[in-house]
Amino acid sequence: MTDASDRRPSPPDPGALEEALEALGRRGRPVLRATPMMGDVSRRRYLRLALSGEGAETTAVLALYPPELLGACERSLVSGRLLHEAGVRVPVVLESACDGGWVLLEDLGEATLYDLANRPWPELERCFTTAVDLLPKIAGLPRRVVEELNPPLDEGLLRRELALTREAFLVPEGLDLPRSLWQSLDRLCERLGAEPPVPCHRDFGARNLIPLAAGASSGGALAVLDHQDLRLGPPAYDLASLLNDSLFPPTETEERLLARAGAAAGRARESYHRAAAQRTLKAVGSYAAFARRGGGRHQGLIRPTLERALAHLRHTPETAAIAPELAERWQPSLLD
Repeated sequence: MTDASDRRPSPPDPGALEEALEALGRRGRPVLRATPMMGDVSRRRYLRLALSGEGAETTAVLALYPPELLGACERSLVSGRLLHEAGVRVPVVLESACDGGWVLLEDLGEATLYDLANRPWPELERCFTTAVDLLPKIAGLPRRVVEELNPPLDEGLLRRELALTREAFLVPEGLDLPRSLWQSLDRLCERLGAEPPVPCHRDFGARNLIPLAAGASSGGALAVLDHQDLRLGPPAYDLASLLNDSLFPPTETEERLLARAGAAAGRARESYHRAAAQRTLKAVGSYAAFARRGGGRHQGLIRPTLERALAHLRHTPETAAIAPELAERWQPSLLD
């Protein structure tokens, strides 16, 4: 469970913030107020700025990158341009100075698709449908340019991500697996990494999608956030992220979305389960690691995400036989 402190935004580095605000003032964008926003599991920090405009106050979002993430700042400019050119709505870059560790972005509102989880699923499904329809645009981005942005999500990286889950969650919770079971997960990563890669957003989930206009009832229009990790990866990876990250569609909705994506049956369905199994296990490790660094607001997602992982592990050839034993071993973490 999380407490009230987990809902407080993480404060930015005061010196970095002061330098960014001074730079914006010199560029003719004086800042009236800066309000910290909730971020993600990254070390980036976000603030909503009130700017002094011509006769009216306007708002924008300031993204601050620590020194070790300046490369991600540069990549975000390239990935945003690629997505915009492909017809994917992303926040407009208003100003940038990656050497100073900041980017000023269009303010598209506060509520992500995840924040609208209490809305009726017929409304939410329109947004998910729009997101599914964006997948071919992302997969069709210029491969050569995407390849230069980030290392591919290949077998090695897929395995390393599960190793981090082992280190951050399974071992500390007393849930680690014998080598024979890890070998099945290794084979899953091997099969997943052997699929011909395509450009992937890499974190195409509900917390990185912003419903536009009137929210989920607006007809489903979406903008895509946090695209700096764009890279080559398994073809089903973004679809698996969409349907298995934080906001889980009901079974009947999931089936309709899989059919729309062309992944309802056969090898495409198998690839989807394989990608979703790896992705959800990886997410469990990310949430646990973030909690150990003092950010507990994602801790409540660990149990349902682990349950989701087990459901997919039952449907992949590499892990179906071991899924019952995994469920038994992980039962303590599945209890309320």
